[in-house]
Amino acid sequence: MTRTLSAPVTVAFDYTRSTGPVLGRFLTGLRDGVVIGGRTSEGTVVVPPPEFDPVTHEAVTDFVEVASTGTVTSWSWVSEPVKHQPLDRPFAFALVTLDGADTPLLHALDVASADEVSTGMRVQIRWAEERVGAITDIQCFEPEQGGRAASEASDQSRPRDEEAVTGVITPVELDYLYAASPEESAFYRGLAEGRILGQCCPTCQKVYVPPRSACPSDGTPTNEEIELPDKGTVTTFCIVNVPFMGQKITPPYVSAYVLLDGADIAFLHLILDIPAEEVRMGMRVEAVWKPREEWSTTIENISHFRPTGEPDADYDTYKQHL
Repeated sequence: MTRTLSAPVTVAFDYTRSTGPVLGRFLTGLRDGVVIGGRTSEGTVVVPPPEFDPVTHEAVTDFVEVASTGTVTSWSWVSEPVKHQPLDRPFAFALVTLDGADTPLLHALDVASADEVSTGMRVQIRWAEERVGAITDIQCFEPEQGGRAASEASDQSRPRDEEAVTGVITPVELDYLYAASPEESAFYRGLAEGRILGQCCPTCQKVYVPPRSACPSDGTPTNEEIELPDKGTVTTFCIVNVPFMGQKITPPYVSAYVLLDGADIAFLHLILDIPAEEVRMGMRVEAVWKPREEWSTTIENISHFRPTGEPDADYDTYKQHL
C-alpha cells in the first residue's frame, strides 16, 4: 500500500481588539507596574476587574490598587512547557490571590521543582523589564523575598501621565499535522513529477482536481486517474489590495479559480505576469512551474498562472463552474 503524505501546517494571524475602559485600565496599570482590581456591589475585589457587576449587572466604577504579593490558592505543575508558554523550563501554573484582592489571578510561578510549590505559599510578581500594557507585563510569580516585590514595583513604575492602553494585538497561532488522503497523496506526488492528476467519477464522468475519494455529486468512489494539462480558464477571481502578515507578493495581485481543460472543478491559484486590473473571467491561462530543483510534493511547484494569449473562453464553457 502506498504511504499517504503528511506535513506540519501552521495557521497564524495577529488578532487586534480594543480593550474598553475597564480592561484598558487594568492593562495600563500593568504597564505602570501596578495591579488594578474592581470592587463589586458586595465589596469583593476582583482581579482583573470585571466590566459589569455579577450581581447587579451595573457597570463597575470602583477601582482599587492591590499588592504585587499574594498567596497561592491552587496550582498545577508543567513538566514539559510548549511554545509560547510563559517560561521555557518546567514551572507551575498557579492561582494567586494578591493581597487586597478576593479572587485569584492565574499566571506562571517560577520554581525549580514541584517540591517547591505548595498551597498557601507566599509569592510576588516578577515584572517584565519592558512593559507595554499586556498580561505578559507580569513575567511570572516567584517565591516572596521579603519586601523586594513592593520596592521593585515602585522602582519600575512609570510616570502615570502616559496615554491609557486602548487596544492590544494578540498573535494567534495553530500548529497541526495535516494528513492527506490516498487520492491527495497521489496528486501531490504527481506535482513532484510535474504532472497534474485528477480522478474521474465512473458514474457521471466528472473529473475532480485535486482528486476526491468519492464524487461529491453522486457519492461514487472515484478510482480512475486522469492527467490534466496545465492550461485552463479563469472562472472567478478577486484582486488582493490589502497587505497582511506572511504575504509573499506585494499587492495588488489576483487570486483566481482556474478550471483546467478537462476538469469539472476549479482550483485556487495566483494570476501574475499581467496587471491585476486586466484579469477577467474567461481569460485563458497556463501554469508557470518553478525550476525543477525546487519541486517537492506541493502545489507551490506551480509558481502561478499567466495569460496564454489565446482568445477568451466562451461563457457557456465555464458558466456551470462559477
